[in-house]
Amino acid sequence: MKAFFHQAFDYNYHSNKQLITLCSGLKTIPERSNALLNHILNAHHIWNSRIMEQSSEFGVWQVHEPQAWEEIHYDNQRNSFEIITNTDFWEGRIKYEDSEGKHYTRSLQDILFHIINHSTHHRGQVLMDFRANGIEPPTQDYIYYKR
Repeated sequence: MKAFFHQAFDYNYHSNKQLITLCSGLKTIPERSNALLNHILNAHHIWNSRIMEQSSEFGVWQVHEPQAWEEIHYDNQRNSFEIITNTDFWEGRIKYEDSEGKHYTRSLQDILFHIINHSTHHRGQVLMDFRANGIEPPTQDYIYYKR
């Protein structure tokens, strides 16, 4: 299980990094893409914080300067790898409060899978927005990454 999540987070890191790098070369980042990329980074940070029982530094839709994205992204990855490496997957139930103040308990596997799935979903939206704005996005299919 840990090996699976290490690979999944490697792919997630690579895919987000491609978009961050592409955006660093643009004169103007499309508004929707900017919001979605910030949201991807914020949500990943928020979930890591919940797992580690820490307060989140970011809001769900908080906007950061694009120059800060790489560091936020790296910190997210480092924290996720620490979680994966140092947490017992079979006993890992995480209690957390959502952004509306509701309390839940979920398995660590469900939350980690959600982080990956959530990022993939929003990256797809970014790719569509890029195309709509005349920007050719990189190929982000998992199978291409594994090649």
